[in-house]
Amino acid sequence: MKIVLFSHPSEGAGDLARLLVSERLAACVQVSAPVTSTYRWEGEIRADPEVQVWCKTDAAVADALMARILALHPYQVPEILLLPVEGGLEAYREWVLGELMQSDV
Repeated sequence: MKIVLFSHPSEGAGDLARLLVSERLAACVQVSAPVTSTYRWEGEIRADPEVQVWCKTDAAVADALMARILALHPYQVPEILLLPVEGGLEAYREWVLGELMQSDV
């Protein structure tokens, strides 16, 4: 199991989360409460409101998930990170895998 973490403007994050689950690229997507990201971009220090988005997925589809996020993301260079999951409730991990492999009939 893997986690894909990315930041996104609040507007549109929920719609993107729903799309990623409907396309079976993620079993579950959580959109956090707003945070403020402070960073340097093009020589200027900026502080912008964003949400953190956590996608539960698997290595087999992680690259496709990250490519889909990149294709739909409004930022030129979005934060998209792939995090390993080293443990957890086995039943939950099995559910994640099942949601990614099923097809809607």
